[in-house]
Amino acid sequence: MKRNLKLTIAYDGTRYNGFQRLGDTKNTIQEKLETCISRFLNEDIKIIGASRTDAGVHAYEQIINFYTNSDIDDTELRDNLNFYLPEDIVVTSVEDAPSNFHSRYWVVRKTYLYRIYTSPIPPLFERNYVYNLGKKLDVERMREASNLFIGEKDFQAFSKRNGKKDTIRTVYNLEIIETEKEVDIYITANSFLYNMVRIIVGTLIEVGLHKRELDSITKAFETCDRTLSGFTAPPEGLFLYKNYFTVKK
Repeated sequence: MKRNLKLTIAYDGTRYNGFQRLGDTKNTIQEKLETCISRFLNEDIKIIGASRTDAGVHAYEQIINFYTNSDIDDTELRDNLNFYLPEDIVVTSVEDAPSNFHSRYWVVRKTYLYRIYTSPIPPLFERNYVYNLGKKLDVERMREASNLFIGEKDFQAFSKRNGKKDTIRTVYNLEIIETEKEVDIYITANSFLYNMVRIIVGTLIEVGLHKRELDSITKAFETCDRTLSGFTAPPEGLFLYKNYFTVKK
C-alpha cells in the first residue's frame, strides 16, 4: 500500500509564475517540487497543494501531499529535498498522513498575511516581500472598515472572477497590526476567491489614505460591482500564512 506523505513547505514566490502547474511554463512551485521529488524517489510524483498562490506571492506555510512506494525516513526525505530544491523553496517538515488525507479538500480555513511598508525610506532588503506604499495610513479608520468584511458574504465585488462561480465566502477574522515601518493585515476565511485578499487590502489602503468612504464598501457588497471596490494590491506583499484542516477518520 502506498504511503501518503504530507509536507509543509515555505517559499519565496518572487521569481515564480505561481504555485500551480501551468501548461505554458515550467516555472511554478509545483513543477519544481514534482521534478525534484520524482527524481529523488525515482517515481512519477504528482503533488496536491492546499492553496494555489499566484505569481509573485509567497508562503510561510503551504501544505502538500503525495503518494509514494518509497519507505524512506521522513527526516531523510526532508533533508535531501532541501539539498536539491532551489534555495527559495524549503521543506520544513515531512510526516505520514492518513491514506485519505487530501491537502486541498481537507483544508477548512486559511490565513493570509499582507505586508504594507509605510516608511518614506524605501525597503532595500525587504523590497520583494512588502508593498512599498511609503505613506502613513490611518490604521484606526482601516480597523473600522475591516469589520464590514467579517461574516458570510458575497465577495464578487472583491474578486476578479465573475460569472456563475459561487462567490459566497466567510471571513472569520481580519486583524490589522501597525509597527514603526509596516502595517500588516491578517485575513482568515474558509476559502478565498481569485485576488480576493489583494482587493480587500487595496480597499482598506484607500480607506487608510482617506481616499474612500466606508459606505462605499457596503455598496460594493450590495451591488456585487467590482468597480466599487478598491485597487488590486501588488503580489509581493502577500503571504500564505497558515492552513487549518478538518479531522477525519
